[in-house]
Amino acid sequence: MVTLSSDSRPIIARGPSLGARFFLLALVSIVVMVLDTRSGHLEAVRLWLGTAMSPLYVVVQAPFDFWGWLTGSFADRARLRAENEQLREELRTARVKLLEFEALVLENQRLRAIREASAGIGERTLIAEIIRVDLDPFRHRVRIDKGAREGVFKGQPVLDAHGIVGQVTRVDHYSAEVILISDSEHAIPVQVNRNGIRTIAVGTGEADKLNLPFLTADADVAPGDLLVSSGLDDVFPAGYPVARVFEVKRDPAATFAAVEAVPLAQLDRSREVLLLWVAKEPEPADGTEEPHGAPGDASEGTSRDDAPATPRPPANTPVGAAGAAPADTPPGSAGARAADAPDPSPPAAAPESQDTAQRGASGAG
Repeated sequence: MVTLSSDSRPIIARGPSLGARFFLLALVSIVVMVLDTRSGHLEAVRLWLGTAMSPLYVVVQAPFDFWGWLTGSFADRARLRAENEQLREELRTARVKLLEFEALVLENQRLRAIREASAGIGERTLIAEIIRVDLDPFRHRVRIDKGAREGVFKGQPVLDAHGIVGQVTRVDHYSAEVILISDSEHAIPVQVNRNGIRTIAVGTGEADKLNLPFLTADADVAPGDLLVSSGLDDVFPAGYPVARVFEVKRDPAATFAAVEAVPLAQLDRSREVLLLWVAKEPEPADGTEEPHGAPGDASEGTSRDDAPATPRPPANTPVGAAGAAPADTPPGSAGARAADAPDPSPPAAAPESQDTAQRGASGAG
């Protein structure tokens, strides 16, 4: 018969109570904190523990990293495409705005240059923009956005910040046509700024070349000479830059030298030009204005005041001999007829000269 033991001791031995354990652990924690604060002896232990626990950190973080990669790889493709297209559109818009900004900067620089060039001009000026270019390669014509409404007139000089561009040939209400100095049908009187030699610069049909066909072979002109407007055509004012000589060819057997010049104005690059109103000379006192002669006439640009005056006797001529013909003048000659015949248009301001001539003629008789 099996007998049961009467030993009632617990299988697991009972240790200190929970309160004692808590107090012990709290005391150890306080001691460790004090030691860690007051001394650096535990720094090496902390570093070692952090190194030992780093693989555990990697293992714990791995599921979260894998989930983020998985959701990112299988994101909505439509959303990505829409976002990509939006970014492309924003990039195109930004590029266009950048180009517009660069164009505005260049336009501002050109306008500043034109304004600085016109600062010393006493006449009225107006800035115009080139809106169209003649597509005919043999016609160097452009159209500007200023017309009769702004007072533009035919023959008006046109300049840019570097020199003379051309002149207005046709005027509409809102626009005008300008012929460039490089057009083969255009010519402008110029003079060498160094020595004042006058000649004519003729367009060649090329934007970077002018011809000076009327300079003799011995003319004092050299490459680098500045050509300015002479102002003798009643169109362009005098002293404005036109071109610069770059080549001079002299043939001993030829009468004229082959001289070529480069226009100073940016004929093929300018977008803004300057219209110039030249101040006219005051009209005569009686309000009349003599018309100019035809082109090529020797009396072009002269008025009646410049014509030779009616011959008058010298101041020291004795009375009675002023109207007499010279001794060697035969009767009936032109001089005698001029003395006897009345002047059809005598000057109104010299009645005493007519009376003196009549008394001289009667005394001679």
